[in-house]
Amino acid sequence: MGHWLNDVAVWVEGYQLNLIATGLFLLAYVAVIRLVIPRLERNLASSRLKSSSAVKGLFVARVLTGIATFAGILLAWGVDFSGLLVLSTSIITLTGVALFASWSLISNITAYFILLTNVAYRRGNAVRIIDGDNYVEGTIADIGPFSTRLVTAERETVLYPNNLVLTRPVLINPKTPWHSVGKVVAQPIGQSSEQKADKA
Repeated sequence: MGHWLNDVAVWVEGYQLNLIATGLFLLAYVAVIRLVIPRLERNLASSRLKSSSAVKGLFVARVLTGIATFAGILLAWGVDFSGLLVLSTSIITLTGVALFASWSLISNITAYFILLTNVAYRRGNAVRIIDGDNYVEGTIADIGPFSTRLVTAERETVLYPNNLVLTRPVLINPKTPWHSVGKVVAQPIGQSSEQKADKA
């Protein structure tokens, strides 16, 4: 028994730095799961989105946290990623472009998580999205991984890409409703918003 304990002590002493690094990564993982994820859950609850959207967002957040922790533990134990440096750099570059470029479909997923945590885009809020000379107006019914579903005053459904929701001017709960879809018309001095909407 004493010989076995001595072997364990020698092994712990030899891999002390690796064990400390592993413990730090595990603590960081627990902190994210216990502190950050519940805060995200509260934000999702206040957004009044459908439970399916919240479940998807939380699942992806947990998976990404687990992958990052696992990769950190592998690095702590000396797993050599140098052979994958070129490949990983290329993948990171392509992923960065895909996640954030406005023309990329995958960038809608990045925008999806931003919209989930932004209380201004909660379910039931009326929004007017202005895109150049055009606009779309409706009530947020749901936010999906690729598009935000708006319901217009005429009970029509408009699917608007998430990345465009973030990169276009958006008026939240406008005081004066316009038509659901139309063109923005310059408002002369003294003209009311209702008259402008009628012309649109």
